[in-house]
Amino acid sequence: MTRPTKTDLSRRELVALLGAAALGPHVGPGRRAPVRSPGVGFRVRTITAGTTLGDPRDHAPVDAALAFLARARRSFADAGYEVQTVRVATQPLVAGLGPRERAAALPALQALDRTVTGANALLSIGPVPGADAAADPAEFAQWVTELLRTTRNLSCSVTVASPDGGVASGAAGAAAQAMLAIAHGTAGGIGNFRFAAAANVPAGTPFFPVAYHGGPDAFAIGLESPPLVAEACRAPHTLAEAKARLTSLFEARLGAIGELATGLAEREQRRYLGIDASPAPGKDASIGAAIEALTGLPFGSAGTLAGCAAITDVLKRLRVRTCGYSGLMLPVLEDPVLARRAAEGRYSVRELLLYSSVCGTGLDVIPLAGDIPAERVAALIGDVAALAVKLAKPLSARLFPMPGHAVGDVAHFDDPFLTDCVVLRLE
Repeated sequence: MTRPTKTDLSRRELVALLGAAALGPHVGPGRRAPVRSPGVGFRVRTITAGTTLGDPRDHAPVDAALAFLARARRSFADAGYEVQTVRVATQPLVAGLGPRERAAALPALQALDRTVTGANALLSIGPVPGADAAADPAEFAQWVTELLRTTRNLSCSVTVASPDGGVASGAAGAAAQAMLAIAHGTAGGIGNFRFAAAANVPAGTPFFPVAYHGGPDAFAIGLESPPLVAEACRAPHTLAEAKARLTSLFEARLGAIGELATGLAEREQRRYLGIDASPAPGKDASIGAAIEALTGLPFGSAGTLAGCAAITDVLKRLRVRTCGYSGLMLPVLEDPVLARRAAEGRYSVRELLLYSSVCGTGLDVIPLAGDIPAERVAALIGDVAALAVKLAKPLSARLFPMPGHAVGDVAHFDDPFLTDCVVLRLE
């Protein structure tokens, strides 16, 4: 009997495959299990499948992508890797839709969310073009808040800069209004975990909420690998020695992942885009601790910028197929060491923006005061967009205005994968 393909799966076969995928640790919709594969030194944070839908009601490509992800997850597990999440990214699904059309699409998008949630997967519907959002920022903010309030595993973004168009006029303001509306319209503002302003982010990036798809069906890999960075920096070293060890370690470990993914692509006849080599952190896999192992100093001290630049330089020069950001991630609310240094007052949002000039992702899960004016949020997003255009690199801003919180207050999260953190000052 031949293996079912994406075009000839019956509903019964699809349900069986999705059930097999769900046999892994289930810790809530789209969440990742806090267990590392022994001897590997990292987790596969995501296998992200890209596909194109005819319209938001077209579930067949999503069903086929979920079936592929079930087989992919099994292949990686058989090879000894823990796969935390599987994800589906579509083309910019609501691009070009006006306010009425976006509102009419809500039921179909909610149905897509139920489909992927039932398969313990995540879904990104891609970016809303900046011009679409800026045409009526208040309406867009209301729409995206309702979308995130009524879905569980769906993410989206708004494009604030692109390689061909530069910084999009009015898009930063629209994104800022949306973030503030989401902060007040979802419990504890948690909806902002699934929304971002994206600048120069290419199709095929596996990390959410900025992921989107273009072209034939494809897939990409994202990792949680700060322990590899720390391993390379543990012994006494010069910066050059640490970079050489990190290069050797990453190329060996990522090369093995790449070989597995290439074989999977050949069997599945689905394009393999590469690995986003960004060492995405977690509560038990701190990139802050890894940077401190490299510099010998607390994060935020003089020397942090040089350490961030050194790690990013390695990631950009790896001799493996890479995609997406492939740079350093500094998500404050996901990293206990970064959160601790913020509480010690060692850095502000302005320093994080400075580090973005040599890192890979921009401003990620940053807690801000709940009463911050929309103009200041827009200015901050505009700075990220300007950096992305000037440096020709992908950056994004995922900001958390915290209702009822002032700068210096501790923001608490009822979420096992977010750490409590003080609300950061901008400067």
